[in-house]
Amino acid sequence: MKTAENKLLIAALGGVNEIGKNMYFIQYAEDIIVIDCGSKFPDESLPGIDLIVPDISYLLENKDKVKALIVTHGHEDHIGGIPYFLKRMNIPVYGSKLTLGLIKIKLKEHNLLREAELHIIDAESTVNVGSIKASFFTTIHSIPDCLGVFFQTPEGNVVHTGDFKFDMSPVKGPFPDLHRMAEIGMKGVKVLLSESTNAERPGFTPSEQMVGEHIFDAFARAKQQVFISTFASNVNRVQQIIDASVKTGRKLVLLGRSMVNVVTMAKELGYLDFTDDLLIGPDETERFPPEKIAVLCTGSQGEPMAALSRLASSRHPHIEILPGDTVIIAAGGIPGNERNLAQLIDNLYVLGARVIYGSGNASGMHVSGHGSQEELKLMLTLMKPEYLIPVHGEFRMLYQHRMLADSVGIMPENVFIIQNGDTVQIKEGRASLGPKVPSGNSLVDGLMIGDVGNIVLRDRRQLSSDGMLIIVTTLSKMEKHMVSSPEVISRGFVFVKDSEELMSQIQDIVKSTMSDLSESETTQWNLIKKTLKDHIGQYVYKRTKRRPMILPIIIEV
Repeated sequence: MKTAENKLLIAALGGVNEIGKNMYFIQYAEDIIVIDCGSKFPDESLPGIDLIVPDISYLLENKDKVKALIVTHGHEDHIGGIPYFLKRMNIPVYGSKLTLGLIKIKLKEHNLLREAELHIIDAESTVNVGSIKASFFTTIHSIPDCLGVFFQTPEGNVVHTGDFKFDMSPVKGPFPDLHRMAEIGMKGVKVLLSESTNAERPGFTPSEQMVGEHIFDAFARAKQQVFISTFASNVNRVQQIIDASVKTGRKLVLLGRSMVNVVTMAKELGYLDFTDDLLIGPDETERFPPEKIAVLCTGSQGEPMAALSRLASSRHPHIEILPGDTVIIAAGGIPGNERNLAQLIDNLYVLGARVIYGSGNASGMHVSGHGSQEELKLMLTLMKPEYLIPVHGEFRMLYQHRMLADSVGIMPENVFIIQNGDTVQIKEGRASLGPKVPSGNSLVDGLMIGDVGNIVLRDRRQLSSDGMLIIVTTLSKMEKHMVSSPEVISRGFVFVKDSEELMSQIQDIVKSTMSDLSESETTQWNLIKKTLKDHIGQYVYKRTKRRPMILPIIIEV
């Protein structure tokens, strides 16, 4: 798709009207800069899918114009798709020190680290791409080293906030740079892309320091082992867990590959502060009394294969949760994970554990990393944009953000609530909706990306719903007659030993159908298979009200 040379194009390929897989780009003339490349996890409607990443068809069509990928911070919904992106388009990647550290872990797993071109940036950096100049400002989120991006273009200035809140007492600096934000606002902002996750929440989001106080209190009160689960990337919270372990005299065990990788990397880069003797291996816990053990693990969303789920089902080889142990879930639930999380908590209670969970005042063990309504209004007031594009949120959040913008003087007609694939174009100083670009989901299954489409998913859903019937028929190569009784194999449909009469009826239908086809001298295998599927399918549905996948196999001898 071609774009005019003298206009600025701003587009979302992911991250609007959804939570996850954030990806945006700005384009002027022959230059495209991509902002973030995230991923999200599939729901039950996508059996077998490991990950969902943005569709980058438009960027591949304009490959020669794509000059840089700027990453605002290191959360999965902003970096999870980068390995799959770089496999298809190896361009320079710009991010803060911690962000690139997290990206390197992913690239190493995909054997891409050696070829990747990674550039460390901070709030003092600039990146020049053709006629677009990008500079940065410090923001605060639930992970260190977050940056907002300030683009200067011939059609006006554009700001992407990244994920942010205004936490004025962060666990470990720096502070949000309000002076720099105000300075950008004074220069004039044509378009602001601002996150909307907490646009429905009134007031201000509490400080992360509140969580540290509650964690220490829980550690001090615990009379036996403490198990605590949070996102590995929430480095500031990990530091507070480390501090609580030190203050209460507990040794710390790390469980889960991502937790071990992130803690190791963050310590090497100076984002975590602890002495090496704090950590012990999971096989060393028996050397210490229970009140001297703390376990920091992955699995705060109830993921079945994560460390906390294995502990909750007593499947860990070295550590077990005993009656009276304290288990803390120091993370908020991601929409879609409610069932797994509820089952996890139930399993912990069955083991006799004391479970502390819930966000905000419910437990004090989690606060959001996203700004609430007053913080979104503060960002709008600092930036003073002429146009607003709410991003990073579902439709109701984007709509609420527009109402907040109205309350601080931004006209509703100057707010663009867009869908993934929509563009906003700036030409001669005026913004309007531009041409749509390809967008959607690319599905990752194993090592492959994009090869699982609707037909494959439909087959998987059918298999998971009603199972499969395999019909093996042996024919004489010369006479085209059946030489043996057909074999009927059920997988996930019915238990054969309990359904002998049904299996026998299916065999009779196969014999009758093959006899009719032989008499009509039908020899095309595709037609034979289709006729078998139709006849067997009609009978099976009439008898069982199920629609298993039917696979006829014809063998000539």
